[in-house]
Amino acid sequence: MTGNKAGNDADKWNIHITSSHRYLDINVKELWNYRDLLMLFVKKDIITVYKQTILGPLWFVIQPMLTTLMFVFVFGNIAKIGTDGVPQVLFYLGSITLWNYFSETLNITSRTFTDNASVFGKVYFPRLILPLSKVISGMMKFFIQFGLFLAVWLYYLFTRKAIAPNEYLLFIPLLLAVMATMSLGFGLLITSMTTKYRDLAFLVVFGVQLLMYATPVIYPLSSVHKYRTWLWLNPLTSLFETFKYAFFGSGVFSLQWLFYSIGFTIVLLVAGVLIFNKTERRFIDTV
Repeated sequence: MTGNKAGNDADKWNIHITSSHRYLDINVKELWNYRDLLMLFVKKDIITVYKQTILGPLWFVIQPMLTTLMFVFVFGNIAKIGTDGVPQVLFYLGSITLWNYFSETLNITSRTFTDNASVFGKVYFPRLILPLSKVISGMMKFFIQFGLFLAVWLYYLFTRKAIAPNEYLLFIPLLLAVMATMSLGFGLLITSMTTKYRDLAFLVVFGVQLLMYATPVIYPLSSVHKYRTWLWLNPLTSLFETFKYAFFGSGVFSLQWLFYSIGFTIVLLVAGVLIFNKTERRFIDTV
């Protein structure tokens, strides 16, 4: 009896690894158990990017500043694109801060399988850990750049009195959550497809650049009349316009289109997880 009991205890495994799970199955408990690994990846992403640079983390601030100055010169002074009465520096800095987070997170998560094939082939851990780490590390970089934006925003608010923020500032955490989820959903879809079609990796970089011009980043939506409906179909449009409307008090705000973006993001995430879980079972044979 004692021997049988010891044998039964030995059969109770702490970790059960199997490919037989539902495509929409997300083992939240397993992700939580690997939270230390998740934070390790996040720390690695933040430290290694600028580890061998002279200015280090200061690039988190320098990049949006230089891009903002370039946008002011090219789009504000040369192209004469209006900013809805918002100071040009503030308008472009806010847009760039949001856009940098979305585009960088999407580009990085879309390379999850191809960039980490060697790791996936040697050791087991929940595959969702890696794209989640990119979303979190990107958010931490975003908050650094957002701090710069807030400093400039407070200057124009109290010194110049050039803007009129409103109660829709309460929507900002929701906007960030939707944008993070959207970039994750797109990334999961794309990385799953690039395991078989490598050409997509090149199209993503080019497509993200084009997407910026289909999103009110360098121009206010109020300046567009003929194709405004088409721009609203871009789920990023309502996020950017709500952000500007909340912080600046100018822009085009639509609760209907904001709900559309939220619904689009939920469907996108479900589709992304579905295809990601389906691909991870056999991706090591095709990468």
